[in-house]
This record gives sequence, structure tokens and C-alpha cells, in this order.
Amino acid sequence: MITTEDTMSINSRSITVAITCTIKRDKIEVAKRELKAVIKTVMATEKECNGIRVHEDPDDLRRLLIIEYWDNKQHFLGPHMQAPHMVEFLKTSESFLDGKAEFNFWHEIPLS
Repeated sequence: MITTEDTMSINSRSITVAITCTIKRDKIEVAKRELKAVIKTVMATEKECNGIRVHEDPDDLRRLLIIEYWDNKQHFLGPHMQAPHMVEFLKTSESFLDGKAEFNFWHEIPLS
């Protein structure tokens, strides 16, 4: 049985966020430009973010995988997603996303 203490411990651990999305055919360059701008702002202003990488599917350049590294899930879901630059980006992204982005959260398993 998972206790409240276990849940708090799990949620306070560092988290990897994997975001997948598809971009509208005529909006790929717009999406890349907007992503570059918001990532620059996040990295400059949010010390809880430990890096962001953007990957494209070599078989379908409209599909993106964004990997983000955060101190914890609470910060990502709370202050980060409520920051003015993110609120603006999420609104802007509606113009270039083909469907909705999917968010998945992962904890690294230390194997050494």
C-alpha cells in the first residue's frame, strides 16, 4: 500500500517529462521558432529546470518529442505551467499543434 509519505517522496524526486506532439504541416517552422523562444525563457528564468531537448521523428518531421528535466513534478505542474511565458506559449501552440500534446512523467532508475 502506498502511503501519503510515499506519495510525497515520489512527487518531490526529480522528474523527466516526455512530451509528444504533432505539428500541422504548414506550421513546422513556426512551432520550432516558438519552442526555441519559450525554451530560452524557461532556461533563463526557471532554476528548477535542468534541461530541455527537442527531437523530431526522422520518418515524420511533424512529430516532436520534447524531453524536459525538472527538480520535481510539483514545480512542473504548478509554477512552471502557470508562469506567464508558459500560459502565452500554450495559447500560441493551439495555432500549430495538430491535436493535443501528450505528457508523460518518468523517474530515472539508478542502476549503478
